Amino acid sequence: MPRTKSMGRAANGNGTIRKKTVTKNGKKYTYWEARCTVGYDPGTGKQIQRSISGKTQKEVAQKLKQMSLDVDNGTYQESSKMTVGEWLDIWLETYLGGVRPYTVLNYTQHVNNHIKPALGKVRLDKLNTHTIQQFYNELGTAHGDKPGLSPKTIKCVHGIFHKALQQAIAIGYLHSNPTTACELPKAERKDIKPLDDDAIRAFMEAIQGHRFEVLYLVTLFTGLRRGEVCGLTWDCVDLDRGTIFINKQLQQIPGHSGEFCLTPTKNGKGRMITPAAFVVDALKRHKVLQTEARLKAGPLWQEEGLVFTDEVGHRLSPNTVYHNYKRLVASIGLPDARLHDLRHSYAVASLRAGDDIKTVQSNLGHHTAAFTLDVYGHVTEEMKRASADRMEKFIQSVSGA
Repeated sequence: MPRTKSMGRAANGNGTIRKKTVTKNGKKYTYWEARCTVGYDPGTGKQIQRSISGKTQKEVAQKLKQMSLDVDNGTYQESSKMTVGEWLDIWLETYLGGVRPYTVLNYTQHVNNHIKPALGKVRLDKLNTHTIQQFYNELGTAHGDKPGLSPKTIKCVHGIFHKALQQAIAIGYLHSNPTTACELPKAERKDIKPLDDDAIRAFMEAIQGHRFEVLYLVTLFTGLRRGEVCGLTWDCVDLDRGTIFINKQLQQIPGHSGEFCLTPTKNGKGRMITPAAFVVDALKRHKVLQTEARLKAGPLWQEEGLVFTDEVGHRLSPNTVYHNYKRLVASIGLPDARLHDLRHSYAVASLRAGDDIKTVQSNLGHHTAAFTLDVYGHVTEEMKRASADRMEKFIQSVSGA
């Protein structure tokens, strides 16, 4: 092939740029190519070179300059033909060893249902922010009768994808994380619906004599999550000191319907709470009744150390607890009340009783006080207004106005 004037010309980096012409199917194609030294073979000492191509000399010169800079800085990475789908499969199988089974199941479902169908065939090293942003936008778009995903679910998908790509960076497959610059839809927080004083009073009357009476009272007046109260064990309850240590929850084993296990709490941390004497007294009475049930069951009793069990000591299904609750609240005219509303009711009652936000956060097991304020900020605003009203009355009393 005849040499052009540009052939052999030194590039800005450690390489050369040449104009090349090839013939395919009888048609000539012209492009520019550069070769750059990226290292040396440790056995022979010979240079290891890689090719770069493009439609224009300027395009190749820019690529060559960046490659040379990466080589000099020690950040150069070999291109990989691995696809996003292939990497996600590797990540799910290899890099989630310390993650709880339920969380792994959640990651796997989002990867298989959303990320891989849309982006699985894209080359990992070709993935870019714009493509991912379009993917997120599409997730939130309705198609016919099928609604788009909620902002909360899209945020969850993003968190999983971001985490997987961060691992790819740590290994060296990527330079940067293209999900970082994406804009996510803003989720509107749903209004919480705690039970008011009249509803709490009616609920307490409705559960009298119910087999889950004490369980519901503990939930209402401690703010425990459903899995936490179902997974509570007697070794974590100190009836003499009046304390409860929350360090686990009862959770269904992913992929195994009806099978449960005890796992760490939602934030992975234990917390000590000191409930009202009313709650401690209820637990004392419950322990006496459970002892009587154990004697009555005899050899049928299966001791698992749980505070709340069925007639023969087995753990309770959180779903059974939920369905019984729904029937009870429906009987007092609150069919829309959720079991989680008992937790909200406790938090609101605590704030109105004067507990500081840090104490409420600790009792609820939230990560931060800021999160607690975000959820229950309207309650503190009501408390501020009530405080202002009290101050106004005081001012009027002392000023004679």
